[in-house]
Amino acid sequence: MGTALEAVFSFPYWGFIGLVLVLASQVIVAGRVIMSRRSVGETLAWIMLVLAIPVLGWILYLLVGELRLGSYRAKKIQQLARSVKTRLNTLDQYGTSILWQRLGPDCEQLARAGRQMLQVPALPGNKLELFDQWQKVYDQLIQDIDSAQVNCDFQFYIWHPQGRTSEVVSAIERACERGVTCRILVDSLGSWPFLHSQDAQRLRDAGADVLEALPSRLWRLPFVRYDLRMHRKIVVIDDRLAWTGSLNLVDPRYFKREAGVGQWVDAMARVQGPAVEALAITFQTDWQIESVANVDQLPDLTGDQPLCDCGASVVQVLPSGPAYSVEAIEQLLITAVYMAREELVITSPYFVPSESLTMALSSAAQRGVRVMVIVPAKVDSLLVRYASGAFKGDLLDAGVQIALFNGGLLHTKSVTIDRKTSLFGTLNMDPRSLRLNFEITLAVYDPIFTSQLRQLQEQYLQQSEWLDAEQWRKRPIALRFLENLAQLLSPLL
Repeated sequence: MGTALEAVFSFPYWGFIGLVLVLASQVIVAGRVIMSRRSVGETLAWIMLVLAIPVLGWILYLLVGELRLGSYRAKKIQQLARSVKTRLNTLDQYGTSILWQRLGPDCEQLARAGRQMLQVPALPGNKLELFDQWQKVYDQLIQDIDSAQVNCDFQFYIWHPQGRTSEVVSAIERACERGVTCRILVDSLGSWPFLHSQDAQRLRDAGADVLEALPSRLWRLPFVRYDLRMHRKIVVIDDRLAWTGSLNLVDPRYFKREAGVGQWVDAMARVQGPAVEALAITFQTDWQIESVANVDQLPDLTGDQPLCDCGASVVQVLPSGPAYSVEAIEQLLITAVYMAREELVITSPYFVPSESLTMALSSAAQRGVRVMVIVPAKVDSLLVRYASGAFKGDLLDAGVQIALFNGGLLHTKSVTIDRKTSLFGTLNMDPRSLRLNFEITLAVYDPIFTSQLRQLQEQYLQQSEWLDAEQWRKRPIALRFLENLAQLLSPLL
């Protein structure tokens, strides 16, 4: 009897049971990955991770492998769906006046796809101003805040409480004193220092509402995927003008100086016209989702007001993220790449394209389109640096030209197509932006604004050096191995 009990409780016996449980858990989680029907690359990457790293692999998958917004947030999105749809449907009638014959059938098809996938129609009558100097952005933004009469809405991934951001805080305080409603929505993780800073307290004391988006708390890990981030940058003033682009509310002279990549280089667009309403709806939806108020209507402070023509630009606001069709923005980006007939220029700080996007870029280059990709020579993410290295070789072989920007960390996110159509906003060319982050992109069907953006891209090229394919192939074997290894994990970035 004693011998039997000793056998049952012996280490080999329990070691065997533990091994069976570990293998069973790996098989179950791998099966769950397969049944999720995600991209082949992402599926294989997760299966490799789950099988190669026992226990830790499937724990990591359960934490960050699925798009879990949380039941509370999902319920609020559902509650607001009808109100959002009604507001967006009112914009449809305005969009019927667009003369697509002048812009081309490809533009109309891209706009139609954007309306189908992300609900927002293309809108005529907009005026866009491109700002490529952060100091001028701050100068004009502060003037706009000082002119506000009804509301000032701010939405940023990072609000960094140093330098000229204090001037923005002061302008918001002045607006609050005038009775202007000021609402500030910032990402919980990206703006953690700001949320616990004196600037945030000053704003609250002045009467501004400050909310954190997608709160990151350890106890929420089993229920909500913590690395889903609010990456949008939007400012709306009185629902009559708006800002969006790549610049967080940071002073580049003080932001991430320890990273060793130089000052961040950004661009913003100042928007007037009907597209402001679409940006306002995006902000209002995000605000209401994060608010504790349990209502099913968007908090539109300015009420119904006519959409006024301010210019000649046709603009389509494209909000994207886990609350929408996951593949939508990537599909639209690929559609835009296939639109190119002569030239395609991309700027992105984090360039880790998916297999589909890599194929689209390679195909464009091989059919005679001049494809140029401008990326920073140095980035602040080691994994992205290695992962993008593997893709660069494939694209160089296909004839894509890659330029390395030496003037700092090029943070502008832009695409210009044949100098006629452009995409501009917060979207990076990496899996995180394309699938996980809440982003905002402007599709601009306007040769004038696109030409201005193309000139800015040309300025970036003048501060860059072309990547030589022959030299690239001579990289050390160890470096190529690390890049290929990082490429396997790139769908998980």
